[in-house]
Amino acid sequence: MKKTFYFLLTKSIGSYINFLGVVSPNKATQMAHGYFSQPRKGKFTIDTLPKTLKEAQSETIQHNDDVIQTYIWKGNETVIFLIHGWESNSSRWKKMLPHLKKSGSTIVAIDGPAQGLSSGKELTIIKYAEYIDIVSKKYQPNYMISHSMGGMTSIYYQYKYQNPTIKKIVTLGAPSDFTIILKNFTSLLSLSNKVVKSLEKKYTEFLNTNLDLISSKEFASKIDTKGLIVHDVEDKIVLFEEGKKIAESWKDVQFIETKGLGHKLHDDELYRKIYVFLFNPHPVQ
Repeated sequence: MKKTFYFLLTKSIGSYINFLGVVSPNKATQMAHGYFSQPRKGKFTIDTLPKTLKEAQSETIQHNDDVIQTYIWKGNETVIFLIHGWESNSSRWKKMLPHLKKSGSTIVAIDGPAQGLSSGKELTIIKYAEYIDIVSKKYQPNYMISHSMGGMTSIYYQYKYQNPTIKKIVTLGAPSDFTIILKNFTSLLSLSNKVVKSLEKKYTEFLNTNLDLISSKEFASKIDTKGLIVHDVEDKIVLFEEGKKIAESWKDVQFIETKGLGHKLHDDELYRKIYVFLFNPHPVQ
């Protein structure tokens, strides 16, 4: 019943945007952009803060008009930075945290734009990377662990900012090609070719580059940081082939293929392998 309702809702939204594409193209493009870039889940308030995050030291960073929410589990001078994905927040690390704490490291998690307690209405890799850079300048992280869109953002961040303190990056279920993400979205809403072309033009102008170049595999090919890519063969949110694309272009990377963990990739044995990758100089087996 829920799937039927969701299907009808998305098609209704798409039909309305297509109608606007005929009578008011600019409004249609703006509306489509809003649905594409604005998360509809992942926010919470102080009163509904998950227990996991209540146990951390909470710190809010004000930067111009942005409010960036961070959570810190204090440890030694080694810093691990956690980057969540789309329609999520820092509580997604609940199951991994006990494993990371064994290292004695300081752990810093961030709520991305428009997620958790951070401000904003839109979540894009460019804006997210700006948040990451602001927090990184303060905490000087050594390792980054990221999930889904957070994985794409962490690779983009290192490509753009070339942070020398980042020694290793772990990505979990990260997408590669922006064009595939956009195609999946426009197909879901059954947007007309006219609206799709207008949306592609908007992003090409905004990003000032060919959309084919907005890709984790392209970003990864230009960084020297050690990487660990984890992807599940049964991931239905971000296909396994996306992880393989990134792995093939990353100069210094290890690849872990899992089965049965889906997109969330919660698993104690996997966490152990991630721990070994971060703190053991030998390759993960």
